[in-house]
Amino acid sequence: MRSTEQAGRFPAALLAGLVLGALLVAYGADGHPLTGAPTAAGPAAPAPRNAPEQGWVDRTLRRMTLEEKVGQLFVTVAYGEAADVPDRRNRTEYGLETPAELVARYHLGGIVYFTWTSTLRSPLQVGTLSNGLQRAARATGAGVPLLISTDQENGAVVRIGPPMTPLPTAGQLGAAGVVQDAMTAAEISGRELRAMGINQDLAPVADVNLDPSNPVLGSRTFSADPAVAAAMTGAEVTGYQRFVAATAKHFPGHGATATDSHVGLPVVDHDREQWERLDAPPFRAAVAAGVDVIMLGHLVLPRIDPSGQPATLSPALVDGLLRRDLGYQGVVMTDSLRMAAVRAVQPDERIPVLAIAAGADLLLMPSDLDLAYRSVLAAVGSGELSQARIDASVRRLLELKWRRGLVDDPLVDLDALTAVVGNQEHRRLVEQMAAHRLSGRGGGR
Repeated sequence: MRSTEQAGRFPAALLAGLVLGALLVAYGADGHPLTGAPTAAGPAAPAPRNAPEQGWVDRTLRRMTLEEKVGQLFVTVAYGEAADVPDRRNRTEYGLETPAELVARYHLGGIVYFTWTSTLRSPLQVGTLSNGLQRAARATGAGVPLLISTDQENGAVVRIGPPMTPLPTAGQLGAAGVVQDAMTAAEISGRELRAMGINQDLAPVADVNLDPSNPVLGSRTFSADPAVAAAMTGAEVTGYQRFVAATAKHFPGHGATATDSHVGLPVVDHDREQWERLDAPPFRAAVAAGVDVIMLGHLVLPRIDPSGQPATLSPALVDGLLRRDLGYQGVVMTDSLRMAAVRAVQPDERIPVLAIAAGADLLLMPSDLDLAYRSVLAAVGSGELSQARIDASVRRLLELKWRRGLVDDPLVDLDALTAVVGNQEHRRLVEQMAAHRLSGRGGGR
């Protein structure tokens, strides 16, 4: 990897930030990946469809049942430290004993790890659990591997602590202004996650910190300056995707509200011109960098979509603003469907159906998985959702899993894990970042 001493500072204007994003895609920051990068991690941008990929995707789609396809659209939590060990919380929530049974029963597209689900205890435990879940996915139905995710943002949101390398917050990276440091931090985080079998990070936060009273962002964001946030977002997407799928969030932008969508429905009072100038730049940079996944926020933008629906359920904001206007063709993921912001506007059985109709591909953590799963199946049966609409989402998910190297071998080498997580080279690079912040090298914004 190129030394951060050679790295440039953040651009002073939006145009420079977007040009930087394009250059990162074209030239990979002109730097060297961390040694030991898994070749299966794929390029920074989604690769053009090739014959082996397309052949596997087409064959898999043809042999999948509707139940298996619908299952691919869901990402949820499982409880317990091991794939095949019963946990009473699985029984309470799902009527099943083990995480492996949950994966098999619903043909899940993904599992998300949190400390409160007991799935994040130590690197070796995480790697062992990940391998067990992938074996369960390969042994059932169409044998499609799992997306395994967590939101390791670093700083305010850290799901995995030491021995994983401690990294600067997004706010610290943005203030220092060294774009290469943002890319390096994402590479370190992505490489260590991948070593544990986590192949998707629910990061970076692409929101612009426009409202200092915002209760959920703060140091999770790079900057109040859209150009700085754009440059850093593009750099982190490129860094993460040397190893894992990146997830830019929370589209169309959570930065201009003081409401926490966990407990209420945020309203962003931006018109189209304001949104383009203030909220859109980091998401445009993420798209330019080939981001694998964009996460929707439960946000109402009444001056752009007068329907009153949050972005999660809004065709105007997903199929319109994100896909048509920004040209994004990758996977669209909802934020947690357990959050009050979305449950306040629609009943639980309607939320997944309306999210898919709006353009979402991955449905994160429905409050009642079985109800959500059956509701989508019923919507297809009634004709409210077409088979073609389901196939379009499943195709995008299969292509993502191919790009991330999960099809040939989703398992991780547990013997090599300790040599990657928290190693001395990663710590040395973090010390360089700290030196840049202390020296004010990046301009100190």
